[in-house]
Order: sequence, then structure tokens, then C-alpha cells
Amino acid sequence: MAERPPPLESGQILSPDLQLLASPPPVMVNGDGPQQVILVQVNPGEAFTIRREDGQFQCITGPAQVPMMSPNGSVPPIYVPPGYVSQIIEENGVRRVLVLPQQPEFHPGGHSPLHHPPPPHAHLPTFIPHHPMMPHPPHIYSNMAGGVGDMGSQYISQYHPAHIYSEQISSDPHSPHGRSLTFAHRDERTSKTFERLQKKLKERHGGERGGQVKDSPPPSPQKSGTSPPSMDNIQNGVGAGGKGLEAVQGQTKRGTESVEMNEETQALQALLNAISKPEITDIQARGAVLSWVAPSTVQGEGDGPERDIPSLEPLSYEVSMSYTGKGGTYTSVFSGEELSTTLKDLRPATDYHVRVVALCTFLQGSPSEVVAFTTLSCEPDPPSPPKKASGSKSTTLVLQWKAPCDNGSKIQNYILQWDEGKGTEVYEQCYYGPQKQYRVNKLSPASRYSFRLAAKNDMGVSEYSEVVDLYTSCSVPSPPLPPELVKAGVTWLCLTWQRPSTSPKEDDIYYTLEMDDNEGYGFQPRYDGDERSCTVKNLHRSTKYKFRVAAYNTEGKSNPSQVSEFTTCPDRPGGPCQPVIKGRALPNSFRLAWEPPEDNGGAEVTKYVVEISEGLSGLSWELGYSGPALEHLCEGLLPGHSYQTRVYCMSKGGQSSLSETLQVQTPAVPPGQCQPPRVVGKPKAREVQLRWGPPGVDGGSPVSVYSVEVCGLGPHCSAGQEEVREVYQGSEVDCTVGNLLPGRIYGFRLRGANKAGFGPHSERCEVTTGPGAPEPCKAPHVTFKSPTVTVISWEVPVSNGAPVLEYRLEWGAAEGTMQVCYSGASLTHEVKGLLPATIYFCRVQAVNVAGVGSFSEAVLCQTPPSVPAAVSSVHALKEAELRGFHNSPDQEEEDEEEDEDRPPVPPLYSPSTCLGVRWEAPCDHGAEITSYVIDLGERQPITVGPVTKHIIQNLQPDTSYRIRIQALNSLGAGPFSHTFKLKTKPLPPQPPRLECTAFSHQTLRLKWGDGPAKATPSDALQYQLQMADKTGRFVSLYRGPCHTHKVQRLNESTSYMFRVQAFNEAGQGPFSTVYTFATPRSPPAPLKAPRVERLEDVPSVCEVSWEPLLPMKGDPIIYTLQSMMGNSEYKQVYKGPGTSCQVPGLQPSSEYRFRVCAIRQCQDSPELSGPYSPTVGLSPQRSELSAGSLSGAGPRAGADVARPVRTPLSDEQWAALILMLFAVISILIAFVIQYFVIK
Repeated sequence: MAERPPPLESGQILSPDLQLLASPPPVMVNGDGPQQVILVQVNPGEAFTIRREDGQFQCITGPAQVPMMSPNGSVPPIYVPPGYVSQIIEENGVRRVLVLPQQPEFHPGGHSPLHHPPPPHAHLPTFIPHHPMMPHPPHIYSNMAGGVGDMGSQYISQYHPAHIYSEQISSDPHSPHGRSLTFAHRDERTSKTFERLQKKLKERHGGERGGQVKDSPPPSPQKSGTSPPSMDNIQNGVGAGGKGLEAVQGQTKRGTESVEMNEETQALQALLNAISKPEITDIQARGAVLSWVAPSTVQGEGDGPERDIPSLEPLSYEVSMSYTGKGGTYTSVFSGEELSTTLKDLRPATDYHVRVVALCTFLQGSPSEVVAFTTLSCEPDPPSPPKKASGSKSTTLVLQWKAPCDNGSKIQNYILQWDEGKGTEVYEQCYYGPQKQYRVNKLSPASRYSFRLAAKNDMGVSEYSEVVDLYTSCSVPSPPLPPELVKAGVTWLCLTWQRPSTSPKEDDIYYTLEMDDNEGYGFQPRYDGDERSCTVKNLHRSTKYKFRVAAYNTEGKSNPSQVSEFTTCPDRPGGPCQPVIKGRALPNSFRLAWEPPEDNGGAEVTKYVVEISEGLSGLSWELGYSGPALEHLCEGLLPGHSYQTRVYCMSKGGQSSLSETLQVQTPAVPPGQCQPPRVVGKPKAREVQLRWGPPGVDGGSPVSVYSVEVCGLGPHCSAGQEEVREVYQGSEVDCTVGNLLPGRIYGFRLRGANKAGFGPHSERCEVTTGPGAPEPCKAPHVTFKSPTVTVISWEVPVSNGAPVLEYRLEWGAAEGTMQVCYSGASLTHEVKGLLPATIYFCRVQAVNVAGVGSFSEAVLCQTPPSVPAAVSSVHALKEAELRGFHNSPDQEEEDEEEDEDRPPVPPLYSPSTCLGVRWEAPCDHGAEITSYVIDLGERQPITVGPVTKHIIQNLQPDTSYRIRIQALNSLGAGPFSHTFKLKTKPLPPQPPRLECTAFSHQTLRLKWGDGPAKATPSDALQYQLQMADKTGRFVSLYRGPCHTHKVQRLNESTSYMFRVQAFNEAGQGPFSTVYTFATPRSPPAPLKAPRVERLEDVPSVCEVSWEPLLPMKGDPIIYTLQSMMGNSEYKQVYKGPGTSCQVPGLQPSSEYRFRVCAIRQCQDSPELSGPYSPTVGLSPQRSELSAGSLSGAGPRAGADVARPVRTPLSDEQWAALILMLFAVISILIAFVIQYFVIK
């Protein structure tokens, strides 16, 4: 038997489970054409390296297809490892290169070599089938796994990367790349004879070997009769062992045989597709048994007799499972040749779907029908360890946990165990219940406790969780070390600190960082948390801060650490102010000065830098000065040139910004003398228009400003006292000079100025102005004839060359509202109809032919005083004002200082006999009002002082009066005001008689007046009841229309004083006389039911006892006991201070009842008996037999027959019973609504 070829390494060919691209390459020709496109298929995770025409290497990673262009139409040589042979198959004009293992022997009449046992690497196919739906471009299969090779330039790369995997690719442990490709051949052709495929393959192998003996093994490719073409240094990748793939010439005209091979492949595919539905048995919570039947054998048809198709090798099966539904994602869980498997590691109470796929070397059948099953429920999964929750302290641990997976059965309870802090790994149960948290109390501080947890459902108890060690809090931590500086910034400081050395690592320590910013507020917290570092922001630059840190836990807070001081970094300084010229700028130099920056950034400025630029463009700057000085002399400058300067400073914080730029112009020569100005047109009375020309010499700088000055040379001015003033300055060559006096002689002179300054004055030009309006008159003189008449006079003003023709006089009460009251040539005028003691203004102006002169100064004058004006407004005082009215203002101030709680004072003035009048003070006309006269008509007038209100007394009630008021001052009486009508109110009601209609030891019912007990809304008469308190002050108890009132919460045997008052619309009447009523003494409280006991020794005697009462205000308490036999009347059997009594003479066959009451023995009044207690009965004595059976009950057996009579329910018991009844009815109504209405 020939030697088996060596196994083909997985890296020497591409995996067979790769599909071709659905779209063919853009250029595709057959093998007979001059050019040919060759597709190189690159697997995922592999690389294909080619060398381009420019000599550079290009690396292409998979998955991809690399089109290669062959210019001469030849297939590049393919290297075949020892034991393998390459074949070229042509289908429909497209050639494919296949790499097949070499067969050891040939059997023409027997089985095909494909039926022999597979090579050691059975997962490698003997040939690569082609998908029927894809085109068939030529392929080159080579090793691309990280190889680096180069290909000749005649094979041009046309790379178009694309994905080459479809959704049918699944995991396969037998695949070289962990995948298996499912080929779904769904045509109607039946399986052809498998032997035909093997026969064609044998013949093809024999023809390629050139007539070699069939029974002899084929030679190696290197020893073949047909020598391969030269490599021409062509390599297509390098394998893991560094082997190159040598190319061999392919064969053509194989299309027909390839079609037969595809038909026989489909016959094998149909066999794999006939897999039946698997079965599920022995379903458990976490596993199940899956079994299936091998696919049935398919009958083939061929040239010989019909027979079963033999298998190439034993079939293998792949089981995939999904837990997300029938259409979900399936995952491979088994792959092998067995017909059953055990599904493990399943989830309890979960639905699963399982299917089986049959495999045969390179083919894979379609999945079987899906079978579904559900695993059983079981005990829960082990829960997570419990965790310590908030609320834990030094002696308490609060534990919380999360519910685990219940595995199909609801968790009912949790079992929490602990080692009690002993550390012996012996656990005791500390909690059993459905809650997910538990508080463990009475623990030791800073101690370790171990816990574990289990969950329980209907299926059982889960495993215990991992043991977790929890620690109780420690005591208050010790002070930590002072904080340390990590890094400092301009406005922030990064600090860190250490954990207190005495605190265990298990204790949760938190920290509080405090800062003192030296602003007087002391240390303030800036951080609170469990971190040991903090960046404090929003600080001031170059400032020293104090820090300290304190640690705390659940037990308390430690003392702060020692104080650490840190300083922030300085900031860069601000820009200096704009530089200024110090002194005068010379034609060749100027001195530059500047001020330090307002903000130095927290550090001292060390250097100033001055930069100078010639011109106004500022494109080129030169260093002019660098040093600590604040001024600098800039020399070597050109006259009449512009310069720009700027300054910046430097400090430890960095370089500042530039200051504002200062522009400096060196001075030039002033211009020469100008020509005298000339007059344009005719001079006017108050203005002259002048014009001039530029000077002959401009001084090297254009004239920018002209200055015109005027000198007064008129008759009023001497030659030595001329007043010179500038009347114009500007760039124009003409101006109009105003504000001149008419008829005067003025002299004008001119000078020009440029950047250097003003030149010399020109010669003087004299001009005479024309006539004008008169000058303003002097202030007029005012003379008063009476308070309402005055005479005004004035003088003639300067006429300015023309006589005055007219005077105009203005008069008014305000300076801005004066009107013309006279116009004429006279120098006096009389004004009438003025108001006394009133201020007026007046002024006068003159008019001539040249115009109207200005007004004189306004004169302020005041008319003499007169009698007052009439009172304009009079009205009556309100009743409240009338009652609180006091004649003396001093008395009003004293009343305000008195105590507010004093008893009410009766009103001084009654609105029934008095009228209060208020009026507004009239104008006094310059003399103070001294008094007022009130006229009441028929009565005598009333004179009052300088007041604005008065009370008119001794009037008749319910009477109307006509009132008018007149004001008087030192000059006389003014007119009366208009008449006002006022009316007094009727008299208030008298107080009623007060009497007591009912009384008790705590209440008094009082009644006054005649009327119903209840008031009606129409009652106009109301009453006020007052009672005196302990201090004798009367306090209001009732205010309203009722005639009765019940006074409650009084003390027994106490006298009380009352008084009553009636009031209506007319006002409050007087109080009645004081009535005194006293409350009686209170009787004793009722006693509880007495206790009755029959004496054992004497059956005819019983002992009755009751609870004692305390003495009432010193009065002793005695008791009265009454008894009743049968249905007879009660008889007194005892009276005295004792609390028990023995009653003799009882008949054994009779029933007795007893009751007791307390009696208060008053010292100065008869006795007061309280109510009787509830009765208690004493049953007849039983027979001797019954007595003997009850003798074991003890000496107090007789008390059992004494039962108190049922007492009626109290108000509180009735209220509780009604409330319970309402609650029951509400619940029933809610139930009815829920059941019949909502549902």
C-alpha cells in the first residue's frame, strides 16, 4: 500500500467555508482571451501582500477578494505541497484551480478513492464546491496568513475589498477557522451516481500524469513529466514555514466534467438534508437528554445497477440551541458522531428550542425541525453576600441584600446566619423571614462579624452565599495630620491629607476640610466627603490661607488637625496705564513717564519695557528702554514727526499686557505774521463780518487755527484801559464777531497757529458799529398805596444813538408768568386789584427805532397784610373723635402715656348735648389769626382761640343748629363762612336692672331688662355685661342684644360683682350699679359602688366598705350607708366618718342591696349630701352543700355573689359607640360600591 501523503497544513490553502462574491469583477474574460482576471480570495485574519509597479508593497487584510489582471491570459503558477496535486477545472468558460490530496492507489471498477478513509486532517476537503447561484471566475488559492511576497508586474492588482460571508456561517470546531458553511442546494435534481464523480476524478488524475500506470502511485509534482514554467521571481505569499507557492499551468476544456461533479455533490447534499426531528427525554432543571436518528440512505441512478450510496466517511452532527424563541439566535452546543447528547448547564424554568444538522466533511445539511422543551424549576441560585447599609453604628449593623434568581419558584424566606463575632466558622441563624434587610443590635464597637445568606422557595433551600465580613464602627477617630500642599495655582490650592493612623481600614472615615481666609469669619468648611484630597477654588491670588482637617464617622467627629498655611501663586500683572509726556516735547526729544499698573498680580513689578514706533502705522517697534524706572528720555528724534510709544511690565507672575499706545508729535516752528483782517459789507449794530488770508510763512507746518482778538476804543474807554478778548478761534478764514455794542469803535487783530503754536499778531483794523436798541433800564421803584394798590416808576436808559419812544411794563405773581400791564412813554404806572400779603414781580424795557431793548432786572415786592379770608370748609367731628377729644394738647400727651389696661373713662362730651366742629384755617393775609367766632344763630356767638376744632356744649338733644365761622387777626375780622347745618343725637339709654335667675356652685345665669332670651336682628338696643376680676378691674363678659347670659367656670362659695350697660345708635349709656352674686358650696362627689363581704364566722353579718373622699376646703366628710331588703324601701344603717360598716341581723334567705353617699359638714351652713353610689347586691346564702363546695374559694367567696347593678353609659362611651357604628357603615358602603359599581 502506498504511503499516505503528508497532511496539508491549515495555512497552505484557504478555508472551504468561504462563499464567492455575488457580484463579478468589472472586467471578466475567459481563458482564451489575451487578458484574464484572476480573483485571489483572502480569509479573515489573514493578509495578502503584493508588490506594485512602483516597487512598493501593499498589504490587504481579509475578508476580501483581490482581482489580479494577467496580461497574457495565463494562470500564475501555484505551489503545491508534497502529497497534494493541483487541478484546473473549466466550467462555462471559467477556469478554477483546485488543490486536492494525492490518492495512494486507483481502482477502476471498485470504489472511488473518495471512499477511502480520510487523511489525518479529515476536516480539509478533497475539492471545493462552487455555489450554484454564483458566477465562476478563476481563483487562486494560496497562503495569505501574514505572508509577505511579491508578484510580477504582469499581474496587475485591481483590489475591491468586500465581505464574503453570509448569515449561514456558524461555529464549527472542525473548520480550520472555527466556521462551517452551509450549502443550501434547493434544486429539483435528484442524486446522481456517486461513483460517476469518483470515476471522472480518477480519469482526470490519470490524464494529467500522461498515461501513467493507474495502479502505481502518482509522482510528486517536482518529478512530473511536464516541467513547470519558470517562476520569474513570482511569489504569491509566504506561509507559516516560509514556503512559497509555485505556479503551474492550468488545463482547459473541463466544463462538462465539472457539471457532473456538481450533480453528484447534490446527491450527497440531499442525504444530509434528510435529518429527522430530534427527541427530548429525561428533562431536569439544569439538563436534558437529546437523541436523533441518522438520515436514511438515498438510492442513486447511474450506468450500473441501482445500489445504496456509500458514505465518504462517518457522518457528524452539530446540535444548536436557542433560549430566545424559535426564531432567535442558535448557539452550537454539541458536535460529534454520536446520535445522542446530554444538554448541560441549562437554566431552570426556561423554554429552549433545539435543532440538529448533519455534516459530512465539506458539506452541511439543512437544520432539522425544531423541538421545544421547558426545564423544571428548582431551588434558588445562591444569593449575593449581604451588604452593610446606611444606619449602621458602633453597636448596630443594618444588612441589605438583593433577591437572587428564583429559578421558577417564588422566594418565600431568607436565612441569615452569623458567627456571633467569635470567628470560629460556626454559624447560627439570626434572621428567618421574607424581608431583604435586617438590623443586628447589641454588637461590640470596632468588631468583625461574619454573615452568610441563603434563599428558600417551594423547591428547597439554595446554597449559602459567600461569607462576608462586616465591621461595626469604631470610636471617634483621632485628629489626622495637617493637610499638605500638592500644587498651588493663582486661584486654587490642591491639598491632600492622611487617614488617621488609629482608625482601622474597615471603618468608614469622612473628612471635613476647613479654611480661614483671614477675613474675620474664622474657619469655614470647604469640603466634606470621604476623599483624602481636595482642590479649593475661587481663592485670591498671592494670598495666605490657613487650613485644617477633621475626621469623623458615625460615632462622632475628631478634633481638627494642626493648622497649615499655604499661599496662592501671583498672577501676571495688569497692563500699565497709558504713558504720558513729562514736561514739554522738544523737537529732538521728549520725556516719557508712566504709572505702575493698578493690579500687580500679587507680586512686585521688576521691570518695565518701553517700545517706540516711528509713524502712525505701528508696523515696526523698537526697544527704547528696559528697567525698573517709571520714566525715560527718548532722544534722537526728528522734528515735526509722529511717534507711537507703549509700555508693558514684568513680574514673577509673568508679562503683562501692553498699555494703550501714546502718539507723540515733535514740535514745529510757529507760523509768521498775518495780514490785518478786513470788513465784509456794512458793519451792523452788534456784529461785524471779517475776512483774512493765510500768513506768508507757515513755519514748516500748515496753519490749522486762526485767532481773532477785539480791543475796545470807544469814548468810554481810555487808551491805557483797553479790554482785549478773543472773539474767534478756528480753521476758517472768515468769521462774524457778535456781542458788540452799537455806535462803538473796535480794533481787530489776527494771528495764525500750527502744531508749533501761535505766531505774532497782525496790525490792528479799526471798525465802528451801527446804532442799536436801548440799553436795559434800571430796576423800577415800587410804592404801595394800600394792600390792593401800588405805584411803579422807572428811569430813562442809555439810548445807544436813538431816542427812546416807548416803555413796556410787565407784572405777575411769578417771575416766569409776568404779562404786559402798561405800554407808553410815561415813567410811572398804578396797579390795582392786588391780594394782601402777596409777592409780585415786575420789570420794564425801552423801545427806539433800532429795536426793543432788554428787560430790566425783575423786582420782587410784597403787598401789606390785611384781615383774614373767609373760612371755606367746615364739617362735624365723628363720634369717636368727639369721645376722645381733649381741650388741652398737654392732656392728650399725658393720656397716651397712661396704661392701656386702665378701666374705661366715661366720655367727656356726649354727642346728645355736644357738637364737634372742625374747619380748615383760611389765609391769614400776612397777619397771624388770633381767634375764631362761631355763630349759632339765636344763641350768643362763641369766641375760641387759634384752633381748627371746637366742642360746642350745653346743647339740646336731637336738635338742628346752623353754624358759621369767622376768623380774626390783629388787623380785624374777616368775612363769615357759609352756613352749615348740624344736628345733635338723642340721649343714650339707661342701664337695666340685673338679677340672677339660676345658680350652681360653678355657674350663674344672669338676666337684665324685659325681653326675650334670644335677640332678633332688628334689635337696635344692645347690652354689655362686665364682671370684676381679682384686682377690681371690670372685664367684659358679653356684648350683644340678648337679655340673659350664663357665667361659667366659677369657684364655689365665692362672691362676684357685675354691672351692665345699654347702648344704641345714640351712644353708650351709663353703667348700672354694681350687683354682687355668690355661688353656693358644692356637694361631695359620687362614690363608687361599695364592696360587700359576708363574714365566715357569722353568716348573718356582712361587712360593707367604700373608698374615702378628701376634705373639701377644710370641711370634713361623713358617710351615710343605706340598705334595702328585697323590694322594700332603703333604710339608713350607718352615718359617720368611717369607710366601712358591719351590718348585723341579715336573713340568709333574703337578698339585700346597699348604697352609700358622702355628706359635707359645712361650718356655717347645713350639711350638703352628695349623690348616692351605684347599688350593690348581696345574694341569699346557699345550702350547706353549695357552701361546702365553695369553701375552697377562700375567705372572700362571698364577694363573688355581690355584683354591682349595671350603670348607664357615659357621654364618652356613647360617642365611641357611635363612631364605631359609623366606621362599620362606611366600610360596608365602600365594599358595596367596589363590588357592584366598579366591577
